[in-house]
Amino acid sequence: MAQTAKKIQIPLIYLALALTTFVAFEPVRYNDFVGYDDPFYVTNNPHVNSGITFDSAVWAFTNTLGANWHPLTSLSHMLDCEFFGLNPSYHHLMNLLFHIANVLLLFGILKRMTGEVWLSAFVAAVFALHPLNVESIAWVAERKSVLSTFFWMLTIAAYIRYAEHPAIKRYLLVVLALSLALMAKPMVVTLPFVLLLLDYWPLGRFQWPHQNKTEALPKSESAKHSCQSSPLWRLIAEKIPLCILVAALSIITYIVQQSKGAMKMGENYPLNLRISNALVSYLIYIGKLIYPTRLAVLYPYPTDGLPTWQPLFSLLVLAGASAGIIYIARRWPYLTVGWLWYLGTLVPVIGLVQVGNQARADRYMYLPMLGLLIMFAWGIATLTTERRYRKIGLEISASIVLIALLICTRKQIKYWQNSSALYQRALKVTENNYIMHSNYGASLTEDGRYDEALKHLNRALQIRPRYYYAHHNLGRVFLKQEKFDEAIECFNKALHLKPDYHKAYFGLGVALLKQSKTDQAIDSWKRAIRLKPDYADANYNIAAAMTEQGKYDEALKYFANALLAQPNWPEAYYEMGRVYYLQDNRDLAIKHCSEALRIKPDYIIARVTLAHTLFEIGNIQPAIEHYYKALQLDPNNVYVLKNLAWIVATSEDPKLHNPGDAVKFAERACELTDYKQIEALDTLAVAYSAAGRFHEAVLTAEKAIELALSAGEKSLADEIQKRLQLYNLGQPYRQLQSKQRIHQNLINDGIIITE
Repeated sequence: MAQTAKKIQIPLIYLALALTTFVAFEPVRYNDFVGYDDPFYVTNNPHVNSGITFDSAVWAFTNTLGANWHPLTSLSHMLDCEFFGLNPSYHHLMNLLFHIANVLLLFGILKRMTGEVWLSAFVAAVFALHPLNVESIAWVAERKSVLSTFFWMLTIAAYIRYAEHPAIKRYLLVVLALSLALMAKPMVVTLPFVLLLLDYWPLGRFQWPHQNKTEALPKSESAKHSCQSSPLWRLIAEKIPLCILVAALSIITYIVQQSKGAMKMGENYPLNLRISNALVSYLIYIGKLIYPTRLAVLYPYPTDGLPTWQPLFSLLVLAGASAGIIYIARRWPYLTVGWLWYLGTLVPVIGLVQVGNQARADRYMYLPMLGLLIMFAWGIATLTTERRYRKIGLEISASIVLIALLICTRKQIKYWQNSSALYQRALKVTENNYIMHSNYGASLTEDGRYDEALKHLNRALQIRPRYYYAHHNLGRVFLKQEKFDEAIECFNKALHLKPDYHKAYFGLGVALLKQSKTDQAIDSWKRAIRLKPDYADANYNIAAAMTEQGKYDEALKYFANALLAQPNWPEAYYEMGRVYYLQDNRDLAIKHCSEALRIKPDYIIARVTLAHTLFEIGNIQPAIEHYYKALQLDPNNVYVLKNLAWIVATSEDPKLHNPGDAVKFAERACELTDYKQIEALDTLAVAYSAAGRFHEAVLTAEKAIELALSAGEKSLADEIQKRLQLYNLGQPYRQLQSKQRIHQNLINDGIIITE
């Protein structure tokens, strides 16, 4: 009976963990992408947001992103975009699903290793609900944390199987799982060290000197009959292939981060400051785990230094705790394992090798907190073993803790609703956070709140006058306000502070173009491209500027470069097609407009240009089809109404000739132009004649002639006069001299810009 109850109990715990985790984090599905790294990783990354393709998969494995090589993370984002597009709800839900999977794997692994069901469930529940983990789930760009942890858990699960019955096939599964974890996030480089800790406890594989082979460290019931003890040297030796994997990735990561400039920030902080910050951070992380309040997406680095007593106090606490825990290691091994797990897994991100401006980050605790949770859970259980009412007291206390964590997590998720909420929260709970002031200023700029943006950007520069990115963002505000001299000054300041900042060259080029300094603008964009050859926007702007200068061959080259960097850019395809049109290369114009429409079917200007070009080369039927589709997209598009009316009114082909539609479309065009546009009236007269309504055709043509003469367009008036003579004779205008008229409409309505 008890065995049956236990069999039911375990699935219920799994179900409760999954449901509770979902309840805690489900508000995340209402959150948007944020402007902090999400554009870089997903929304503005053409290799990712275009979905999964052979080329994008190759890119994921052969390129770095964010100064890291994590191809599996990139592939997971691509799959999201493939299935869900850029709907943020599903991207967030995928993060949550990985987190739920990690929670369930954690419970299963701890239960298997220790045999303790409820302690394992408690650790998994705290991990599931803790607000420190909100950053890893609510931030789409942090997919790498939940994904790497998923493979981390699978690696441990595979290692348990190997430890129970060592075999080469089982070991290869461990190597495979570790490889996948490393390809999701480099932070998991400490996993071989953690496996060695697990050998000590709870797997009990350590065979101490002068110890019988059959005698081992006391183990839990579940591990007792499965894992054989081995000498320390053998346990270390079996980790060597794993360490080689880790070392190779560490070297790659270091080289990449140096080459990408990710470590240059660290060069601004002396080693003694980095060590001090690392010591203090170890204690702060513990404090945040116990009392998770005032959480922020970024904690600014203490550039003014730390009070001497803080790192000294932290060092004494850490050293004292370490000495005490190691001293009682044989008696309470879980304390040693948990403590060393915590200290060790934080080493890659504790800041001794500084990457970026953050002093610490909540996301860095996603894995390290497990060590502290193990210490806490097993420690409390040991201390209360002999106490009366232990079970009731622990159950009540655990319930209170978990409910409090769930409430705090749901509240914390609200701060990740959008960029503004995220930045405002960071500014509220941190001091002198010049990065968040600058980011919030950029966000306000996008919202058109320029005065508020200036306030925050100036505050950022007040805190750190040499922060190049704030100068750049300030320049963007001035661009929006059309204060081009001030914008140029800001971009030049940013470039003075960071000469290799390609975005500042781009902004400078835009400001110069606004002042009609086209050649200087092009030169600035070319500088940006020299720094970042795949800079799609700079290539596009150069191409557009050269198109206006009539330098079509050079423009085509830069459009091609833009499309090479961003293959699914409909505007670039259309503009390239427009250049081919201006070069009288109708076939390539059609090809590129069609490609633009493949990517963006509702791209009306591309559809209209394609329709016109098809009409010009005599493909009347497909031209009409595209005009009708354009009209579905924009029923009040005067240009489309005029051209479609003209074609179906004048066509000699009975299958295409449609006087009823011609009149309907032409009348609508005239209504929209208040019967004051000459071409619209002329088209209506042609449509009336096609429908046999010659009296109305005559009156409409006479009005068009009157307007043309008033506007000084005598040649156009003469054309309409010739058609008027036909109407007076009761004859419709049915000649395909329409091409010239439709081409002129294209020019008049600004669809095609001639030299």
